[in-house]
Amino acid sequence: MSRYWNTMSFSQPSVVELRRRAEESVKSAAKKGKAFEPAIPAGKKGEICTSWWGRAWCDNLERYADYASRIERGKRYVRSGTVVDLKIAKGKVTARVQGSRKTPYKVEIRISPLSEEKCQKIIEKCGRKISNMEKLINGEFPEDLKELFTGDGGLFPASREISFSCSCPDWALMCKHVAAAMYGIGVRFDENPFFFFNLRGIDVDRFIDVTLESRVESMLANAESRSGRIIEDADLTALFGVL
Repeated sequence: MSRYWNTMSFSQPSVVELRRRAEESVKSAAKKGKAFEPAIPAGKKGEICTSWWGRAWCDNLERYADYASRIERGKRYVRSGTVVDLKIAKGKVTARVQGSRKTPYKVEIRISPLSEEKCQKIIEKCGRKISNMEKLINGEFPEDLKELFTGDGGLFPASREISFSCSCPDWALMCKHVAAAMYGIGVRFDENPFFFFNLRGIDVDRFIDVTLESRVESMLANAESRSGRIIEDADLTALFGVL
């Protein structure tokens, strides 16, 4: 007797086939005047991302227990070049991910905006050392800010702050297309770390201005304070024997 559940079969396209379909989708979009922006990892083997920002984003995703069984399959897809389009806006990521059908699936990922408290925390931390701000502007990452970003309650989003949807028929909480787009966000951070601030709802220009203003205000507030490193005249006499 035939059984319903035994008669359903799903075949996964090969990597070569996925890449071929992805290339066709990008070309088709271009012919229609649509500018697709693929998210393709720099390296095909090993880590998907190469910068601190990209790796930290991926590490943050992989440490969530509720994503553990689902995020892994997105690696194969993103490495295959299936994320044919990925755009980051304030609190939202829209992506097109190539799958088993001809037309790429539509993926949307929403990230809760950063709270004012957390935003102020990083401003204060960056303002303590101008070199921290200089490194951030240059796309580098200050080591003494690491805990602020990746620690518990840090600036990288928690799983409860992330929601997503996909147009594919997969009923799973997180399908492979969403997982691939998640890794694609890390690829974007490799290209430009300021995408992180944009995604979390931070205006980078204003963030820099406020941080520098806070630093200047702090310096002016301490301008009248006498430094403990200044040697008094009497101390100079005792030190050098000068009359």
